[in-house]
Amino acid sequence: MEKDIDKKEEQDEEKNSSSLVQKIQQLGQTNIPQAPESNIHVLTIIGQIEGHIQLPPQNKTTKYEHLLPQLIAIEQNPKIEGLVILLNTVGGDVEAGLALSEMITSISKPTVSIVLGGGHSIGVPIAVATDYSFIAPTATMTIHPVRLTGLVIGVPQTFEYLDKMQDRVINFVISHSNIKEQQFKDLMFAKGNLTRDIGTNIVGREAVEYGLINRVGGVKEAMEKMNELISNQKGQTEQVIQ
Repeated sequence: MEKDIDKKEEQDEEKNSSSLVQKIQQLGQTNIPQAPESNIHVLTIIGQIEGHIQLPPQNKTTKYEHLLPQLIAIEQNPKIEGLVILLNTVGGDVEAGLALSEMITSISKPTVSIVLGGGHSIGVPIAVATDYSFIAPTATMTIHPVRLTGLVIGVPQTFEYLDKMQDRVINFVISHSNIKEQQFKDLMFAKGNLTRDIGTNIVGREAVEYGLINRVGGVKEAMEKMNELISNQKGQTEQVIQ
């Protein structure tokens, strides 16, 4: 009987030790801070946005087919009153990025985005898809034309398709931000700003000055704005009910 108890204690110790090692390996710490149940859901979009083509395993990716059902669940969950999107992406699949942007902008609950580090390429439409957007002072956004990959055929019809796709990106951005169409196109097609390329890299406050992002700020400012938007929506709902 004592042997069984000793054996069980050894197994429990091994299990706890294994769990501790996993936490250190994954998070670099022994204890995971437990947040109280919140009415605000946080969604992260990091690395490269993976669309129809699977990227190599060493790439840090966000798979859009994983995010789509999450967005549906957020819309349907009555306990969730707001959505905060954290962005640090190099861009990726254009159609996948536009699909995410359209899904985010169609959510009925208040949405806020924060560009941290970078919101490049197709990350730009995602950043502006929310009701209100923030950018960290040192974060950057790269605006450039839609590019060819080795997966499309270089014929006139392909270039027409790319032009239409580019128009979709431009129309989405200007309709969900305060930037003017011509100004956005000037940034997109500027020569000499990026090495051996065309496009523009804008940092922090520049994005706000162009009207692309609403405000410079981080987590504190984003949460304050989110609570304000939630309160406003609740007030409007109460007025409708009355």
